[in-house]
Amino acid sequence: MNAKTHASPLVMPEWKALEKHARSAASFDLRELFSGDANRHDDFSLQATDLFLDYSKNLVTRETMELLFALAEARQLGLAIQEMFAGVSINTTERRPVLHTALRNKSGEAVTVGGQDVMPEVHAVLDKMASFAQRLGSGEWVGHTGRRIRHVINIGIGGSDLGPVMASEALKAFRHTDIDVHFVSNVDGTHLAETIRDLDPAETLFIVASKSFTTQETLTNAETARYWLVEELDDDAAVARHFAALSTNEEAVTAFGIDPANMFEFWDWVGGRYSLCSAIGLSLMIAIGVDNFYAMLEGFHAMDRHFVEAPLRENMPAILGLIGVWNNNFLGADTHAILPYDQYLHRLPAYLQQLDMESNGKGVGLDGTPVTWQTGPVIWGEPGTNGQHAFYQLIHQGTKLVPADFIGFCRSHNPFGDHHDKLMANLIAQTEALAFGRTEEEVRAEGIDEGLVPHKVFTGNRPSNTILADVLSPRVLGELIALYEHKVFTQGILWGINSFDQWGVELGKKLASTVLSEIQSQAEPDLHHDASTDALIRRYRASR
Repeated sequence: MNAKTHASPLVMPEWKALEKHARSAASFDLRELFSGDANRHDDFSLQATDLFLDYSKNLVTRETMELLFALAEARQLGLAIQEMFAGVSINTTERRPVLHTALRNKSGEAVTVGGQDVMPEVHAVLDKMASFAQRLGSGEWVGHTGRRIRHVINIGIGGSDLGPVMASEALKAFRHTDIDVHFVSNVDGTHLAETIRDLDPAETLFIVASKSFTTQETLTNAETARYWLVEELDDDAAVARHFAALSTNEEAVTAFGIDPANMFEFWDWVGGRYSLCSAIGLSLMIAIGVDNFYAMLEGFHAMDRHFVEAPLRENMPAILGLIGVWNNNFLGADTHAILPYDQYLHRLPAYLQQLDMESNGKGVGLDGTPVTWQTGPVIWGEPGTNGQHAFYQLIHQGTKLVPADFIGFCRSHNPFGDHHDKLMANLIAQTEALAFGRTEEEVRAEGIDEGLVPHKVFTGNRPSNTILADVLSPRVLGELIALYEHKVFTQGILWGINSFDQWGVELGKKLASTVLSEIQSQAEPDLHHDASTDALIRRYRASR
């Protein structure tokens, strides 16, 4: 990365210009901005691939956007994009390239790492996944007793779980009819117990997703699943027909009892939260079929090409990223809500939590010094009208500014009566209510008791984006995920942080290993933690 990307944004004249502009933004009023500009919607919306973005209901003017574009240009966002796609080692702390885009590269062009084209390896793994998925789906693959596999359980955690489980839920309308796919991530034994409770081990296949094949939570669940299978089928040899691995550690995979022929590799230039298009997506490919999985890759690639090729002022991920920086750093919004108006996307907020918060939840800049500006916001959300009856009260009338993304589709896979019309009416109405609110005069005009008038006033000026597509399909899902991936990358560049490492997850895991040994010690352990931690360990030991 270049020196301008490493520099503190606070010292840049483009940042200082935005700070000055933000002081005048306190007087921005969306009612006035719309009434004074007949072209506002057209000028603050765009189409990219199959997605339409309306960002006109944000507290921005043309001047705001030009100042944000100037910041992006000063931070050399365009160069950073080119470096990422070219395989430059932009993950500086781990000295790795960042090439999740190669996993869905449909251009036919080479992608090189260390002078070697990685695309033949990528295609070889995809072909191997497709063959495996087709054999399962057709019934050619049978379990140890000769019976067909009817249940697949993906055992993983983090990116090895959140991506596949989110996408399999999102694309439920495209699922294979003969195989049910399940997911286990939590090391809490309840998660595995409830998943296998009514399953027949003779018809169950486990996919263990761990690059190193040492992830504590994943391997704990895998060992218990192995014990259940062998106990029920009374043969250690059954493991080879009922387990596959997504890993690079062939020695550990083989020692577990998994046939290396059923090990699917991926690479250190693929971060976990960016790995859905890799072997980590095997459970999804089994669930929705090979053709639908490839259609999803096409969607990813379409948004990738848009991000690389579109001018900054017409670049959807860049615009979303810039508006997020404006809301976060200049308007003081600490959180961002993801509100999908489609039940199939009910796991999308959780998926985007990891994508965004693990990527940009950083307090140290690329140069290793602590940052003195806000970085990634808290990401949260719920699907559709569920959220309206939970937390929208705070978004509408609370004291916190909560920008939100509303995601909807013009057609439903389940068009019962007027359900979908009502769902989308709510989406559109909520963005209107957040933007424009209701004045005292409007409340009084409805004949409301004077004592209730203050309680029924809505200040408005609550920013939102609306993202629409025709229907939720594999291709559209790929476009949507890539849109957010590149938004997160854009913001990391503007903040001068590394969006592709995650050292923050290491400390708790390391300490947990020490605490576990103390909890399980046969003798009273010699504890040297703080008073609270020591007391908690002793209380647990005494009670378990």
